[in-house]
Amino acid sequence: MDYGKIKEASNYIENKINVKPEMGLVLGSGLGVLAEELTDTTVIPYQEIPYFPESTVFGHKGQLVIGMLEGRQVLVMQGRFHYYEGYSMQQVTFPMRVMKELGIKSLLVTNAAGGINESFHPGDLMIISDHINNMGTSPLIGPNDEKLGARFPDMSESYDKEYIRYALECAKEIGIQVQTGVYVGNTGPAYETPAEIRMLRTLGGDAVGMSTVPEVIVANHAGMRVLGISCISNMAAGILDQPLTHDEVIETTNKVKQDFLNFVKRIVRSLPTTN
Repeated sequence: MDYGKIKEASNYIENKINVKPEMGLVLGSGLGVLAEELTDTTVIPYQEIPYFPESTVFGHKGQLVIGMLEGRQVLVMQGRFHYYEGYSMQQVTFPMRVMKELGIKSLLVTNAAGGINESFHPGDLMIISDHINNMGTSPLIGPNDEKLGARFPDMSESYDKEYIRYALECAKEIGIQVQTGVYVGNTGPAYETPAEIRMLRTLGGDAVGMSTVPEVIVANHAGMRVLGISCISNMAAGILDQPLTHDEVIETTNKVKQDFLNFVKRIVRSLPTTN
């Protein structure tokens, strides 16, 4: 990863804002509505930022929104990039590098995911306790720049345990039931087969999606603290006798919009953002 490109992108963003964001948020399919909760905002379309890719997936607006949320300065990615869109792993995770360069130390990643755990239901919110990288590659492959992170980063606590405790407390305080579980990252864009879902369940997966894992790997490499939340948008292949569609994903995330908003806002308000 070219540090000069990271610096150029972060300088561009800094010149557009007069605040220092302390937390980064990545909003997945159908979850971009959270960005509308910010006040005193600056909106920067991805195509204006040097070296940023563009979102091509429905449900991903494709812009940075910087502003106040629950009394904190946050930088929100309203839409993310996916490996299946044809971008390299380095492009997919470029925004994490830029966030770190901007001084952001805490990252909240969200996604819509298929439920593997048969005790889950569409509309459940799952705090990610760990992940399985089933993408067959890593954003850290290639030469390592020590300015960006260690050659061999520790991933034993890739999702910050203290943050998970805070998130569980927040759910209890606002009276919503949440799940915890292991997220499996696949490349997509095809949904999994029933046989693949049985395999992933055997491996210990609770939910499956096509994002998040590369971003979390890079955030850990960069020394950021991470919290992950999945919206279980549908049950994965073979659990219910019905086809899977992206429309169903968007429909379910719309149904749980208020719980999601309340939960994330409460987390942002109370989460410690210092290392």
